[in-house]
Amino acid sequence: MPSWNDGGVKAAILDYVARVTTQGSPDFVPEPDRIATFDNDGTLWVEMPLYTQFVFVVDRVKAVSNQHPDWKSKEPFKSVLDGNTKKLLSYGEKGAMALLTATHSGITTVEFNDIVSAWLKTAKHPRYDRLYTELTYAPMIELLEYLRAKGFTTFVVSGGGTA
Repeated sequence: MPSWNDGGVKAAILDYVARVTTQGSPDFVPEPDRIATFDNDGTLWVEMPLYTQFVFVVDRVKAVSNQHPDWKSKEPFKSVLDGNTKKLLSYGEKGAMALLTATHSGITTVEFNDIVSAWLKTAKHPRYDRLYTELTYAPMIELLEYLRAKGFTTFVVSGGGTA
């Protein structure tokens, strides 16, 4: 984990992994039972000023808005099309669900995957002017790689949409 500073956290991780991967250790965990779970938002990639997934939804609204002329005067779509993020966020979960329903319904999972993949090839973060796929946190990527090399199965999850 080259980008990690030497210190208590790194030492604790290395110690834990050594204990659970060393046969004969009282803490040994067989390889098939080794798992590590990570949250993605803010841990593996950027979540400010907006969650990447939400930026995707906003971009989808813009991309398909020509098929929905009524969105120009219907909230929360109007706020998206006007670029009024503050007002858009004021609609909260109800507004987000309206956007999600409108942009994610009526397509297959294969179509959705293709749309997301195409978006990820071009979508850039407004502050860093870099592709979202380039804005991952190196220390966490290194930790995932380290754990996988030590026989851990890793899972990346998101708590998005939960309280």
